[in-house]
Amino acid sequence: MPTSPVRFTAKTAAPQAGSTLAGPSFSPLYAQIKGLLIASLQGGEWKAGEAIPSELDLAGRFGVSQGTVRKAIDEMASENLLVRRQGKGTFVATHAEQKVQYRFLRLVPDEGSTSLERQLLDCKRMRAPAAIAKQLQMRAGEQMVEVRRLLKAAGRPVVLDDIWLPGQLFKGLTTERLNQYRGPFYGLFEAEFGVHMIRAQEKIRALAADAEVAELLQVPVGAPLLSVERLSFTYGDRPVELRRGLYHTESHFYRNELN
Repeated sequence: MPTSPVRFTAKTAAPQAGSTLAGPSFSPLYAQIKGLLIASLQGGEWKAGEAIPSELDLAGRFGVSQGTVRKAIDEMASENLLVRRQGKGTFVATHAEQKVQYRFLRLVPDEGSTSLERQLLDCKRMRAPAAIAKQLQMRAGEQMVEVRRLLKAAGRPVVLDDIWLPGQLFKGLTTERLNQYRGPFYGLFEAEFGVHMIRAQEKIRALAADAEVAELLQVPVGAPLLSVERLSFTYGDRPVELRRGLYHTESHFYRNELN
């Protein structure tokens, strides 16, 4: 929480002396407010699922109009950083909510709704290989956590996930803790480690199942699979998870929405 309100000049839309906000003077005023709100989220002022102050309170805090705050919040809501709830206020988005549990999972069954159970295969600490460390902006050899799991639909494996996480951010993450938690992994990462996944990049290609993968997914060796590599980011565009999933799409398809 700032010790005094951040004040802006109407002419340049830049913060006056005493502000902690850095950036070019031509940045739109609402974008500067958005930057301050994101900084508060990144600093842990408001946790995932918690309400943020009202638009009126935020306008007073930053010394700007309520309309400027509303435009900043509207943009953050469109980016799934915040969630508006009619008559209740605005809340920090969370993966623990039922309706967004599968926000980053685009595998959809040919018939019926998405309902997957997970089977944890392994969770261990290891030294980061150079290729993985590079994507997570770590040094090769740093401690990381590697998780392997299956996702099943009606008892049949449909996804084999290998997940890599920076060890410094996920101290205390163990097989036991993952098995105890019944919600989505991202909900656990938010609640216990303060790491909120806000966006992701994916690369997709087709490949054939090798012997090890075929056994785990219960498919023939050489069966066609969809390989989905996802790099997830938290606030400040910091990469915090690398995930490589092998999808068996015999009775599922990969769905995306383009705007």
